Amino acid sequence: MGGIDEVIGSFGYGAVVLVLCVVVFVHELGHYLVARWCGVRVETFSIGFGRELFGWTDSHGTRWKFSLLPLGGYVKMFGEHSLPNEAGAPAEMTPEQRAVSFSHKTLAQRSAVVAAGPMANFVFAIFVYAVMLAAVGEPKQQDFLEAGIGGVVENSPAAEAGFQPGDRFLKIDEADIAAFSDLRDAVTQSEGRELKVTVDRDGTVMQIPVSPREVTVDQPDGTSATVYQLGVRGPGPVYEPVGAVEILWKAPAQTWQRTEEILVSLGELVVGNRSTDELGGPILIAVMSNEFAQYGFVALILFTAFISINLGLINLFPIPVLDGGHLLFYAIEAVRGKPLGEKAQEYSLRIGLALLLSLMIFVTVNDLIRLTL
Repeated sequence: MGGIDEVIGSFGYGAVVLVLCVVVFVHELGHYLVARWCGVRVETFSIGFGRELFGWTDSHGTRWKFSLLPLGGYVKMFGEHSLPNEAGAPAEMTPEQRAVSFSHKTLAQRSAVVAAGPMANFVFAIFVYAVMLAAVGEPKQQDFLEAGIGGVVENSPAAEAGFQPGDRFLKIDEADIAAFSDLRDAVTQSEGRELKVTVDRDGTVMQIPVSPREVTVDQPDGTSATVYQLGVRGPGPVYEPVGAVEILWKAPAQTWQRTEEILVSLGELVVGNRSTDELGGPILIAVMSNEFAQYGFVALILFTAFISINLGLINLFPIPVLDGGHLLFYAIEAVRGKPLGEKAQEYSLRIGLALLLSLMIFVTVNDLIRLTL
């Protein structure tokens, strides 16, 4: 996959546009397909917000378009914001219009259309994991990998000493290095003193002196710690083949594992075991997309699946404006036997929008502070 990896690596920060467009398209496609299945007329399918850059209108009258700001998307359905009155009489529409109006569909149909977006993100993640397991296999644990160099950080002690990708560590001073974790331990315990590192470079054994550099890194609990680093990245993972039957349960299991990790992290934020400084927004996604793109096709695709899980999960939160908020409204409607009043929905949506905008501002400020540091 060398050629593909080189192309992906050349994307740079354009990788964030690719990642966001894919996960947003999948999300909105879920809404679109179930809406069409339920007989709802879809007026607009947009990737991004703001001014339309380009688009086309299909034979069903749906306008498919790409817009200026690729930070989300939406599907606009006919009659989406026209609620029946409390007596159940329809808004002023012809029978033909009511037949294709979102608000005149049954409660189950409306719920299915709204839930389809987040569900599509989870199904997409399962599909990605299944394809990756079938195509490249399952990665072994890092500790069992050979102590080789996958990459050298620019301007690091390793770069200045002359280490190269592909070098394989044999010894540090007199201690044998059998795995990348052995290298980490030796560098951590060096306290910055010069190390005599023996490496194998294409069959030639050589010794390279290098002094690890002291750096300060942030910890998960919000504190900082001083560590020593050479500036080398470990080798890429070694993949083991996975059988077709195993894929059927391993792909959903990986999706659930990622989902569980996100929920646990959010729970730790709520109870105060993690710092809110760890929260990130579009800028962090852009930086991470660029970093994963440098590792090649497989890494970027797996990162895209992870972002898809994030998007699906966040949209299920019961916050007005999000899909989960609409599902909450429908749950209340199911209990009451009629929709919430228009005023109640309007104020709830305003509060939800204010919460969402506040969160976006907060995570963007976090991102900017992180970049400055």
